[in-house]
Amino acid sequence: MMKKLLLLFTIVLLVSGCSLFESSHEMEKSAEELVSEGSSAFMDEKYKNAIKAYTDLKDWYPFSKYAILAELKIADSYYHLEKYDEAVLAYEAFEKMHPKNDAVPYVIYRTGLCWFNQLDTVDRDQTPAKNSMDQFKRLIDQYPESEYVQEAEEKIQLCVENLSAHEFYVANFYYKTKKYKSALKRYESLVTNYPNSKESKEALNKIIECRALANKI
Repeated sequence: MMKKLLLLFTIVLLVSGCSLFESSHEMEKSAEELVSEGSSAFMDEKYKNAIKAYTDLKDWYPFSKYAILAELKIADSYYHLEKYDEAVLAYEAFEKMHPKNDAVPYVIYRTGLCWFNQLDTVDRDQTPAKNSMDQFKRLIDQYPESEYVQEAEEKIQLCVENLSAHEFYVANFYYKTKKYKSALKRYESLVTNYPNSKESKEALNKIIECRALANKI
C-alpha cells in the first residue's frame, strides 16, 4: 500500500513538474517583447498575429503597464478585421473595466463605427443605424470637447437619413397594399421623429391621403 502511495506521489510530482516547465517555456517572452511583437504585427496589418500577441500579453502579464494597451489593441485589431461583433464586445469590456481612462471617448466612437459600418439598404433591418446613433449621441453628451464629436455629428446625420428612408419605405409598402391605418402610423412616426428629413414633406401629404382613405374603410 505504501509503495502504491509513493508511486502515485512520484507521478503527481512528475506531471506537476512538466506543467511548470511548459508554463515557464510558454512565458519565455517578456511583456516588453510581446508588446513589441503585437505592435509590429498591428503596423504590418497582420491583425490576427497582433491579437495573438496582445492576448498572450494580457493573459500572462495582467498587471503589466502594457495590459490596458493590449486590451485596446485587441479591440482595434478586430475592428480592422471587420469582425465588428467581437470588436464591440472588446470595446465595451474596456470601457467597463476602465471607465475613467482617457481612451474612453475613442472607445465609444469606435463602438459607434462598428455599428455604422454595418449600415444596410433602407429595406433591411436598421438596428445598426439605431445602435450607431446611440453611441455617437452618448459620445457628444458625455464628452462634448472630444476630437471625435464633429465626425460623430456627421455620422448621426447619415444614420438619420437611413432611418427616415427606411420608415418611408415601410410606410409606402403599407400604402401600396392598402393598409392605410398602418401606413398612417408610419408616416406620422416619420414626421415626428425625422421632421427635417427629405421624406418628411412627402410624408405630410401622405398622412392627409391616408386619413381620408382610412375613413372610407
